[in-house]
Amino acid sequence: MSGIMASVDQRTQLAGQNRLELLMFRLGGQQLYGINVFKVREVLQCPRLSIVPQSHPVVRGISNIRGKTISIMDLSMAIGGSPIQDIKNSFLIISEYNRSVQGFLVQGVDRIVNLNWKDIHAPPSGTSEGSSYLTAVTHVDGDLVEVIDVERVMSEVVGTRESLSQAVRDQVEHPHVEKNLILISDDSLVARKQVCKTLENDMLLETLTTKNGKEAIDLLKSWADNKDPRLDRLAMVISDIEMPEMDGYTFTTEVRADERLKGLYIVLHTSMSGVFNQTMVDKVGANKFIAKFDPDVLGQAVIDAMKVHQV
Repeated sequence: MSGIMASVDQRTQLAGQNRLELLMFRLGGQQLYGINVFKVREVLQCPRLSIVPQSHPVVRGISNIRGKTISIMDLSMAIGGSPIQDIKNSFLIISEYNRSVQGFLVQGVDRIVNLNWKDIHAPPSGTSEGSSYLTAVTHVDGDLVEVIDVERVMSEVVGTRESLSQAVRDQVEHPHVEKNLILISDDSLVARKQVCKTLENDMLLETLTTKNGKEAIDLLKSWADNKDPRLDRLAMVISDIEMPEMDGYTFTTEVRADERLKGLYIVLHTSMSGVFNQTMVDKVGANKFIAKFDPDVLGQAVIDAMKVHQV
């Protein structure tokens, strides 16, 4: 397993180059699945699990990993498949999502591959976004690899608060009539809904969404080309980092390179962890980085930006 994870320490070199490393694994059959190595802390043989009474059915137990007790989720069950049977010979992918550490139980781990986000595509049009657990697909050596929407899994298993606390809500002022539109770019349907609900319901802002950085930059350039009034109303862009076609770092770089768009306020909003993030935010020219998903942190970031920049 040390061989599989040997390249993890070098993964930050890919940031800002529209590239990623994908850890591929299986959940019981031959189908390959993938998870961004940025979100992986380690991979290990599944240890003995302690059962937790009345826990969510997807949670197969808890285990002490590196001195920290974490929940172990059966990723096959989480996406609607059969439970993984041979736990003793299975593996754990220890990951950090949305400010928490958890273990995902998988049947087997394949390898890490280095890919370009341009080769990662949205699920086929025939796939129902509302019921699918996929955020993207790609091909590696002729095999289809499905990238799982882990944020949806986490939302369903752990739950997420989407409303602002009263303390933050009290700071919300009526949005400026000329700057009340926020563009949200995220490949996860759940993440888009969470952000939209917070901004629309609690802050009375208008939102527009795209599924990746390519869609977002194409939309913004189209507005600039056609002098679309929505560009004048745009207060900011809230963008995920890891997205098919074009990641958030590359998107930000593209915005800053366009004279018509370079002044846009950009918040990078991601479940990716790591101290390198702030460095990359500064490097590509984003205005702020916040980790998913805390409605108060998101709301405060929007409030502060609107006050400082008078948008």
